[in-house]
Amino acid sequence: MQRLYDVPAPAKLNLFLHITGRRPDGYHLLQSVFMLIDWCDTLHFERRTDGALTREDLTEPLPADDLVLRAARALQTHTGCAWGAHIGIAKRIPAQAGMGGGSSDAASCLLALNRLWKLHLPLSTLASIGLALGADVPFFLRGRNAWVEGIGESITPLEGAAALPPQRFAVVRPAAGIDTRAIFSSDRLKRDNPAARIVGFAADHFGFGRNDLQPVAEALCPDVTQALQWLADQGLSGRMTGSGSSVFAPVSQDIELPQAPAAWQVRQCDNLMLSPLAGWAPEES
Repeated sequence: MQRLYDVPAPAKLNLFLHITGRRPDGYHLLQSVFMLIDWCDTLHFERRTDGALTREDLTEPLPADDLVLRAARALQTHTGCAWGAHIGIAKRIPAQAGMGGGSSDAASCLLALNRLWKLHLPLSTLASIGLALGADVPFFLRGRNAWVEGIGESITPLEGAAALPPQRFAVVRPAAGIDTRAIFSSDRLKRDNPAARIVGFAADHFGFGRNDLQPVAEALCPDVTQALQWLADQGLSGRMTGSGSSVFAPVSQDIELPQAPAAWQVRQCDNLMLSPLAGWAPEES
């Protein structure tokens, strides 16, 4: 096997996001439920024998040293693998949207190259490599809807009563994005919220809690407020995902949405029970 084409990288929504503290190193402690949706980037991989790592942007220009190349380089460094790869990326998940597109791309890259390079690393090892790239990468590697705590490294799959039922969502990314650092560095951000419990979430999967980052994001980016109001005008109760600027709301299967303002991206997405790449790496070696 010398190539892997059409490797998906699904986005996520944060059904809620609570900030419960801050570590001495500045990282914020959170509680959240991360839910996969069928809005995906697509990656293509060809093995190179010269050890080089190259990238081709198939839809829009990406930063010169994005998370995908950094993930591939980290995997090479960890394993000493002599192979390289040419990676094509069809980018569809918007940036600065709170949907985890970059982290999902990095996770799909680690899983694909682990297979393409025949490394046979277990998920625990890939997750350790991924966490150094970004707090959300281990979630995408494991590929299951999950209760997430800490800085993103504590991941509990949602099972039993906490398991998510199938649901469709309207997802709106307004024209402007938000720099995550600006939100987390804001003096307005409340950082001492009490811890929640999974049992409370299980009683109201899609209405539980709030996004603690949303008030700060609305102050920094009026587009977030406008997008939430646009959902409200359709009779929908919206909430921001992650650090924004995308917002979302549960919808019925047959809803029709009006034309959104120019430069907005609006999609109706279904949640996923598992990532399409679930099982690509063993739980343990």
